[in-house]
Amino acid sequence: MNPRTPFRGGDLPDVLAGTLMISLGALGLWAGRDLTYGNPAMMGPGFLPASLCTIMALIGGFVLVKGLSKPAESMGALNLRPLVTLVVAIAGFAFSAERFGFVVASAWLLIIGSLADPESRWKEIFISTAVLTSLGALLFVYGLGVQMPVWPF
Repeated sequence: MNPRTPFRGGDLPDVLAGTLMISLGALGLWAGRDLTYGNPAMMGPGFLPASLCTIMALIGGFVLVKGLSKPAESMGALNLRPLVTLVVAIAGFAFSAERFGFVVASAWLLIIGSLADPESRWKEIFISTAVLTSLGALLFVYGLGVQMPVWPF
């Protein structure tokens, strides 16, 4: 299907987004099927994941129905640069957090992730990186006691 031709079933971006949310919610429910659910007074380990996956699937169903009820709209050109940039930023954080510490991993995440937006300015990137990395280290490593080194040394 050519991305510029209208989708006959409704608004294609909304239909795809709703389908993806329903699929991810169903996958999460399936992955956590062995966890004990519990109840609101005595929550089990599966309570939060199951609740969030159910909410995500319900929102996806709402988006899908709204997308199918809208008039046909094309999706336009597909830009993979932001998606690839964000995947590289998140993967870099995941692989570098233990080895290089929270500060380096967070700086990587924020600087590389901000390159996904072509309108970002370097001054704003560096200021927000300094503030968010400092607050993140204080909150997660010192405040919540996340077992992660702060620095690589």
